[in-house]
Amino acid sequence: MPLIDIITGARPNFMKIAPIIRAINDSQSSESPLEYRLIHTGQHYDKKMSGDFFEQLGIPEPDINLGVGSGTQAEQAAAIMVRYEKALIDSRPDVCLVVGDVTSTMACAITAQKLSVQVGHVEAGIRSGDWSMPEEINRIVTDSITNWFFTTSVTANDNLKKFGVSEDQIFFVGNTMIDTLKMNLHRLRAPAFWAEECLEPGQFFILTLHRPNNVDKQDKLRAFINEINRGVRDKKVIFPVHPRTVQTLDQSDNNWRNVIFTEPMAYLEFNFLVKNAIAVITDSGGVTEESTFMGVPCLTLRDNTERPETVEIGTNELVGTNPANIIPALDKLFSGRWKEGRIPDLWDGKTGERIVKKLEELLSA
Repeated sequence: MPLIDIITGARPNFMKIAPIIRAINDSQSSESPLEYRLIHTGQHYDKKMSGDFFEQLGIPEPDINLGVGSGTQAEQAAAIMVRYEKALIDSRPDVCLVVGDVTSTMACAITAQKLSVQVGHVEAGIRSGDWSMPEEINRIVTDSITNWFFTTSVTANDNLKKFGVSEDQIFFVGNTMIDTLKMNLHRLRAPAFWAEECLEPGQFFILTLHRPNNVDKQDKLRAFINEINRGVRDKKVIFPVHPRTVQTLDQSDNNWRNVIFTEPMAYLEFNFLVKNAIAVITDSGGVTEESTFMGVPCLTLRDNTERPETVEIGTNELVGTNPANIIPALDKLFSGRWKEGRIPDLWDGKTGERIVKKLEELLSA
C-alpha cells in the first residue's frame, strides 16, 4: 500500500494539510490504497503557533515530530534535513508531500529527492518575483526538484510552464486553505476579549504584520502603526502580534489609542475577526486568500504578491510598503469605493479530495 509523508512545520502549513488528511481518511473507508505518515518538523513549536491549530482543525498527533525548534533559517533547514533523512532511512515512503513555501517545505523536498523519493508540492508555482523574501527562494528551490505540482490558480500553472515544467506534471486542484476555511465557517468564535473590548461586527479592523522588511526595523514598524492608528478614524484595530514582531515592537511611549495588541490567535478566533472586520490590513499572503473568500476588503502592505488572483479577482489591493500610502487607501475604503471581488475558480472546498484522487491515480499507474 503506497505511503505518503505529509510534511508540516509552520502555522501556514496546518490549514493546508488538514483537508488532505481528511480526504485520505475518508477515502480509506472506501478501500483507498493510500496510507500517510504525518511529519511535523517543529519549525513552529509553541502552542499558539502550532498546538492550537492541531486541536481546532482536527489534525491528528504527528507520527514523527522532528522537534527542530528555533534558529536561523539555515540552522532550521539543516536540522530538518538531518532529522528527516534519518526518518526516511528508517522507513521509506513512496511520496513526500510538501505544502506551501516555508523552510520545512524546501528542506524536506531536498532531503526526499536526494534519497530518490518522489516529491509532490501543494501550492506549487506561485511567485512574487521578490527574491528578498525567504519564501520566494523556498518556492523556487522546491519547484525545481518537484515531480508533481498541485496548483491553486491558472497563473501558477503558467509560471510553472515558463519554468520548464511539463504540462502532464501540473494539476490545477484549487486551494486547500479554502477547504479548511469553508469547513470551519460555522465553528468560528469570538476571542475572549471580544466583550471586554466592546467589539461589534463591522466596527473594527484586523492587522497582521510579520514580513522582515516591514517589522525588523523599529522606525518603519512604528510608522506603519502610526498611520494605521490615524487612518482608521474612531475604529479599533486588533493586532495579534507575531513573535517576530514582538522583538521589534516597543509598545511604550506611544499614542496608539485605537490599537488593541493581542497574542497570536488560534484559527477559529482569528478568522471570526476577519469575517466580522471592516477590512484586513496585512502583509500575509494566506490572509489575503481568506479575506477574498469571505468578501472582506484587504489592504496588503507589500509591493508585490505571489497570489495575484486576490488582487485581480478578489478583494485585495496592494497598498505598498510606504506608510504614507495607508491613509489614502483607508480613505478610499471609508468612502465606499472599494471593489467587491469574487471567489477564484476551484476555491470550492473540494481541493483536498482532488489532490488525493490524483495521488491515487499517480501511485497506481
